[in-house]
Amino acid sequence: MKTSEIKELTDKEIAERIQTESDNLVRLKLNHAVSPLDNPMKIKESRRNIARLKTVLHQRELNNKQ
Repeated sequence: MKTSEIKELTDKEIAERIQTESDNLVRLKLNHAVSPLDNPMKIKESRRNIARLKTVLHQRELNNKQ
């Protein structure tokens, strides 16, 4: 998910995406522990998506305070 796509979402949608991505990350890690994933880079991609979402949400919170 690109940053430009994230910026178009509302705060509520971003929070929902963070929750969904977090659940997905846990599932990927568990599956990878049991048997290797076909593409282990999905774990890294999921972590980065969560970070992007949290960054945009935090920036919005800071802008609202000013």
